[in-house]
Amino acid sequence: MGDVQNPLEILGLDQLRRRQSIKWRAFGDEVLPLWVAEMDTPLADPIARSLQEMIELGDTGYPHTGPYVDAFLHFAQQRWDWTPLPEQIRPVRDVMTGAVEALKLIGELWDTVIVSSPVYPPFFMHPVSAGRRVVEAPLGADGRLDFDMLEESFNLRTTGGQAAYLLSNPHNPTGVAHTKKELEKLAQLSADYGVRVVADEIHAPLVYSDAKFTPYLTVDPRGYSVMSASKAWNLAGLKAGLLIAGEEATAELAGLAPETSHGPSHAGVVAQTAAYAESHEWLDAAIAGLEANRTLLVDLLAESAPQVKISSPESTYLAWLDFSAYGFDDEPNGGAETPILGPAKHLLSQGKLALTPGHAFGTGGEHHARLNFATSQAVLTEAVQRMGSALER
Repeated sequence: MGDVQNPLEILGLDQLRRRQSIKWRAFGDEVLPLWVAEMDTPLADPIARSLQEMIELGDTGYPHTGPYVDAFLHFAQQRWDWTPLPEQIRPVRDVMTGAVEALKLIGELWDTVIVSSPVYPPFFMHPVSAGRRVVEAPLGADGRLDFDMLEESFNLRTTGGQAAYLLSNPHNPTGVAHTKKELEKLAQLSADYGVRVVADEIHAPLVYSDAKFTPYLTVDPRGYSVMSASKAWNLAGLKAGLLIAGEEATAELAGLAPETSHGPSHAGVVAQTAAYAESHEWLDAAIAGLEANRTLLVDLLAESAPQVKISSPESTYLAWLDFSAYGFDDEPNGGAETPILGPAKHLLSQGKLALTPGHAFGTGGEHHARLNFATSQAVLTEAVQRMGSALER
């Protein structure tokens, strides 16, 4: 890790409240925002330098993506011992855009997309916008893939039609890092039923020391993966991502719409190239800080909100919290459309603490909320103290 300081402990709350991103502007200055997936870190020095040089030169034209792909390939080989070929990769605007483009390549309008809920809310929205039907094959009680449920769903949805499976690897919101054995079983099941798999692997670099990331395409040459540096280096506002085809699917990339390759921004490509190529020590320091925060969060909950259940995540900086013991109502009053329900609604109104409501993640999200612990230990401590006080009201 070298002498890189923990990025989570550099910025104070007064500095963070000057930010203009949605995390810090949506709820006002009295609320502690631990909801949307943005980290409370400064940029890694190599990324900041690359963007500063771009601005100084007035270098705000169209992106040149060759170095971006090369930087990713080197990172993948070094971190995961994975060596896809350049011809398997196409730059895209962002991960969900890439996932939808992959779904278009492997299916037709009104085909079914299967998801394992609770799962990242755009998994429900983006395929529908692209004319697909989304159905759920919920996770098991242990928060991991339920293969009996998947087989039943694959069997039903491929009778008289086609289906794709949209995988979150690592899984958002549970933080599960699917094992190689699990992914091999998924790949075999998808082959048996003719289901194609598209893996959202945006959190891939953020796996902790007690787990391991397995790239999905190392077990399934028919699948697709979508990657980005945006979560691991806090670059969500600088749009860029990579759509990667398995070896047996590479020829299908010729069917991508021509405008797809124009999606990434130049700033996003510059920043993510610097992330993959030069910002490994920063990433290691961030992961160490997040792992310490994960431990702290478990301890804080045991002290301030002991009835809140947490499964310690193996990856991501997201904690999936179960508030079932408190009996919150996840239904909107009077049938009205309400964006914040259940425990998240109570914590916002009574504790000035913003978490992501669990109902948005589909089946299994009831009585849950997602907490983003990519912040300083001081902010995390205050947040859980606010939670404990609010839950007593």
